[in-house]
Amino acid sequence: MSESLNSAPPSVMHIDLNSCFATIEQQARPRLRGRPVAVVNRQSENTMIVTASYEAKAMGVTLGMRLKEARKICPELIGVESDPPKYRYVYRELLRIMNSYSAHVRMKSIDEGVIDFSETTSKIRDMGLEAIGQEIKHRLRNEVGRAMRCNVGIATNRFLAKTAAGLNKPDGLDVLTSQNIRKIFSTLELTDLTGIAAQTEKRLNSVGIYSPLEFLDASEETLRKVVFKSVCGTQWHRRLRGWEVDKRDFPLKSAGRQYVLEEYKMPLDKVLQRLHNLCESVGEKVRSQGLVARGVRVHARSYQHRGSGWRGGYWHKSHMASVPFFSNQAIYGIARGILLEAPFPLKEIGVTCYELSEPDDSQLHLFGDEIFREKAITSAVDEINSRYGVRSIHSADTLNTGAVKQKIPFGSTRYL
Repeated sequence: MSESLNSAPPSVMHIDLNSCFATIEQQARPRLRGRPVAVVNRQSENTMIVTASYEAKAMGVTLGMRLKEARKICPELIGVESDPPKYRYVYRELLRIMNSYSAHVRMKSIDEGVIDFSETTSKIRDMGLEAIGQEIKHRLRNEVGRAMRCNVGIATNRFLAKTAAGLNKPDGLDVLTSQNIRKIFSTLELTDLTGIAAQTEKRLNSVGIYSPLEFLDASEETLRKVVFKSVCGTQWHRRLRGWEVDKRDFPLKSAGRQYVLEEYKMPLDKVLQRLHNLCESVGEKVRSQGLVARGVRVHARSYQHRGSGWRGGYWHKSHMASVPFFSNQAIYGIARGILLEAPFPLKEIGVTCYELSEPDDSQLHLFGDEIFREKAITSAVDEINSRYGVRSIHSADTLNTGAVKQKIPFGSTRYL
């Protein structure tokens, strides 16, 4: 028997900054307001667009489009190189505003966050979530910048709140409840639902589910046994009906970075310098979470497209150490040895640390004072970089690698 819709008063709010990075650039530079803007990670005609302003989107500019192709359909498009420190500042300001309403706030990405009002004070709840949503919009404009806008979605669980936040962009506020869910779902496509991409849509279509309403009406047994063939079907059945199944965190399993080399057939010494830069960044990520690593994986894309280790167009190789490590030097030492086996010349390189875990200081005693000195030095460098800015202190070997900039941190907010 299908579970009923959750008819409880909505207690979850999803906030989504509109065209976040492009809007932040328009806020920082008033002359860009009202003009088509595209944010890119590198000033090059062949670079791909990270995000576009609503003025650019209206002209057909989309995420992932190459800048030179976008300019063919929007000649007046302004390409702006990404500036992560600005975006991190706005992220922290949004988080500050959200935290003033509840202790239960979870940032889903740098431009999206969720507020759970189920355990907040009665004084806050008595304000009403719609009034709070409007107040957050007002505070965003007055405390961060007049050009800043956001969408607010309100529902009984995270999934439906995010769905509501996407209904009327930009600057919308919508409430999705058991009373209006059928009406709202009737206006959507399956792929409008978060988590339903083309492949899942095909699986649903194969059993006669072609719309969100049909998805909502499907039995738990059909979703569990026929469509998803796992407990995921039960979770979707509950999720669609407004019951919370996504309130959980997952441990960090790996941390990595990749970089497309800016020169054709770059010499080995320059490639290794850029690899060193990536290793410093990855090491900082791992340590910022209080973790150590056991494995390093290096991948590369070569002009040769052959050789051992190729999988799906990429060369890759891993190394598992006998003891855990955490310093930039250790990561680079392992990664360098691996990369020297790659089929040069290269187009792209990447390094990932995996098998992450909390450090066991009792094991570190086995290696004497040297590792404790290394830990103390590394901690001091991290503290300085945290206070005065990324790469305030870094290896002299990476002095000429300014092009290897940190990309905009989509998806995860662990390192912000």
